[in-house]
Amino acid sequence: MKFRPTVIPDVVAIEPDVHGDARGFFLETWHAERYAEGGVGAHFVQDNWSRSEHGILRGLHAQLDPMMGKLVRCTAGEIFDVAVDIRQGSPSYGKHVVATLSGENYIQLWIPPGFLHGFLVLSESADVEYKCTSIYRPEGEIAVAWNDPTLAIDWPLSEPKLSERDRDAPPLARLEDQLPSI
Repeated sequence: MKFRPTVIPDVVAIEPDVHGDARGFFLETWHAERYAEGGVGAHFVQDNWSRSEHGILRGLHAQLDPMMGKLVRCTAGEIFDVAVDIRQGSPSYGKHVVATLSGENYIQLWIPPGFLHGFLVLSESADVEYKCTSIYRPEGEIAVAWNDPTLAIDWPLSEPKLSERDRDAPPLARLEDQLPSI
């Protein structure tokens, strides 16, 4: 298993050891001790699973009350996954990490508390599963415009399919009074 820090060291890409043969494959998707040694010492309390069609963009979202970290993986299909640091005072504030996650590459992305998260489905459809460090509370979540020019995310699709909430999300600057500090 390889734990690779990204351009924002707190965000970690995990490449599991995949054991496969003609019958199929096996891999560990979570092992508390090994992941802690690799920089992901989280305690997870909820697992989520979504399925989305090609061109759907979910995000950018963050739960701030209580703060939530996520261990994200794509089990089928392919997604363009994004994590944005919104921790005021962080040297990487407003910067982002992108990763392609798929059912073929098995890569997971650890997105710690204090980050926005979003993904765009690149394949015909995609199943995304993520472990969460806190219980989801809709009233504790914020949404930021996926195309906020100050974030400068180079999405591979210029006109994604969005929920009404994501279509109407404000730029990050309008939410700065709600953001965590480090």
